[in-house]
Amino acid sequence: MARDYYGILGVAKGATDQEIKRAYRKKARELHPDVNPGEEERFKEVSTAYEVLTDPEKRRIVDAGGDPLAGPGAGGFGGGFGGSGGLGDVFEAFFGSSGGFGGGGGFGSGRGPRSRVQPGEPALVAVELDLEECAAGVNKEITVDTAILCDLCKGSGTHGDSKPISCDTCNGAGEIQAVQRSFLGQVMTVRECPTCHGVGEVIPDPCRKCGGDGRVRSRRSMTVKIPAGIESGMRVRLSGQGEIGAGGGPAGDLYVEVGERPNDVFIRDKDDLHCTIRVPIVDAALGGSIDIDTILDGTARITIAAGTQPGQVVKVKGQGMPHLNTGVRGTLHAHLDVVVPTKLDAAQTEALTTFRDASDDRVEVVTTATGAAAGGLFSRLRNAFAGR
Repeated sequence: MARDYYGILGVAKGATDQEIKRAYRKKARELHPDVNPGEEERFKEVSTAYEVLTDPEKRRIVDAGGDPLAGPGAGGFGGGFGGSGGLGDVFEAFFGSSGGFGGGGGFGSGRGPRSRVQPGEPALVAVELDLEECAAGVNKEITVDTAILCDLCKGSGTHGDSKPISCDTCNGAGEIQAVQRSFLGQVMTVRECPTCHGVGEVIPDPCRKCGGDGRVRSRRSMTVKIPAGIESGMRVRLSGQGEIGAGGGPAGDLYVEVGERPNDVFIRDKDDLHCTIRVPIVDAALGGSIDIDTILDGTARITIAAGTQPGQVVKVKGQGMPHLNTGVRGTLHAHLDVVVPTKLDAAQTEALTTFRDASDDRVEVVTTATGAAAGGLFSRLRNAFAGR
């Protein structure tokens, strides 16, 4: 009968690699012979199960109901510390990443205490602007909720004239060392001091306002200059206006992220603007013009040429958005929507009838002989039906 490797580690069949690794570390600490003499066989079983379940091919055999270690020699240590389990994982099960021969600890890190004064984190504030504000630039008042310097202790974290003192737990080193017995013998581990959290000193009489942190939470208002041409999603960086660091450390940066509200008339595409102009059929035929309000500089005249067709675009250079860095304006694209009337009074009907009688144009099927664009469409349709 195949061994239940999942059951040995106490994990479900669908456990992830991380869940298997955590379960193995826990079992290895509980059952190691140096900790619990007499559990050698169970420790071997746990190590074997870990080796099998961390080998993709062996795990596939287990999931299929087989035993990858079945046969001569099966049931032993399963490769000992070889494979993906290995000596490193057993060692890590006892000491974590900070202890042992490698990683951050070793036999003594030599880091020494870290400074209690730490740089602050950046802060982010979002603002919404109209298209006009993005075009012209604006001074915007914002509200920032961040950590600021404690005005009572000025960042020292102490009350009155009191001073920090050396930590008794680590004697000011910021870390503690311990000797542990394992199957490797005696091993020295180094960890952050739990009392001073690596600083090497403690504050016996902390500030009554900030509790020794050197900073407090506060909401403040400030004005930020938004440059002309900024786009939605862009950020303005204000150096040193973010969170004050622990212990009164230097402040991080403040980022103001801009969101752009939709405009009733214009659609923005980088530095270009697009709008739609409704053109009556008579103006499309005879031509005309219209003045429209632009984002900047008053109005722009849109000229409608005689014979304008639906979908034509009139471009007016220099009436778009200013480029963020250069200030050069983009292009305004006016999309002409030729409107055919749906209701006519008697006079209009008579006038259009007279126009039709005087015109040579008639309703007809467009073929390749009467228009290249239409002919292209005709050809595509013909080819599509021919291919059926």
